[in-house]
Amino acid sequence: MKRAALGPKYAAITLGSNSFNMLVAQTVAGSPKVVAKYKRKVRLAEGIGADGVLSPEVFARGLDCLKMFSQMLDKEGISRDHIAVIATATLRSITNASAFCQAALPILGQPIEIISGLREAELIYQGMVATTTTEGRRLVIDIGGASTEFIIGDGDKVLLKTSLAMGCVTFNQQFFNQFPYQKADFDLAQAHVVSLLGDYRAQLLKLGWHGVVGASGTVQSVVELLNARGISATITPAILRQLREEVLTQTDASMQQIEGLHHERATTFVAGLSILLGLFNVLHIESLNLSGGALREGVLLQLSERISATSAS
Repeated sequence: MKRAALGPKYAAITLGSNSFNMLVAQTVAGSPKVVAKYKRKVRLAEGIGADGVLSPEVFARGLDCLKMFSQMLDKEGISRDHIAVIATATLRSITNASAFCQAALPILGQPIEIISGLREAELIYQGMVATTTTEGRRLVIDIGGASTEFIIGDGDKVLLKTSLAMGCVTFNQQFFNQFPYQKADFDLAQAHVVSLLGDYRAQLLKLGWHGVVGASGTVQSVVELLNARGISATITPAILRQLREEVLTQTDASMQQIEGLHHERATTFVAGLSILLGLFNVLHIESLNLSGGALREGVLLQLSERISATSAS
């Protein structure tokens, strides 16, 4: 029996405040099947000056990553008509975003779409629903480099969504810029989480949820650490408190003595941990599991639907 021919490859590129990611996929049985992943820790949010301008060094670092992505697009044989390029919090906020987008256009062959925080939350939820098997009402938390998205949904229906200015790169600069880290640093960071959450805390708690799903590098780094230790991948308050104690006993800012922590994630691990601790405390979260997907999977799903619709017309 002849196997059905696969459709064209396509790619979703997301430019986050911490990482740039590219997922390459083909549609199989009506859904995107990821065939390749590319990622680089660009840490775009580190380059935002007091004047709101992205520094020349980080500007160049971002473009350098896009050049690598462009080479991989050519290697994978992907038409530039079959890519989507989405940018989030840092490009939303910097004053020279248009200059970055103009510089990126000839590299990627498609314009960068800078999306709002609410649109980002929608795509995160769509990506979670498409890749995660859970039931009941869910609270989804995505801790990025410069923003954190909160979504409560039932099935495909979003009941609440918001995006707040808390992220592991920006918290790193604000609260964890001097080593050794102190418990007071965590306390200040957690108090800031409470302040930023503001009135949304009451809204979230009023709606309630049956389960909490985390979709972020911070949650991923904790789950990877737990897996390396042979511990259940469910994150609990006790686990987060234990990790904070391990951080406070470190003798080197590299965090290399923390078993299971990948060296690439070490730079923003402490700040992300402080945000998680703050959220667990203020939202009375008892446990959290890692989502199968988030923003880039949501973008990929939308792109696949667009390509299918174009092919059918």
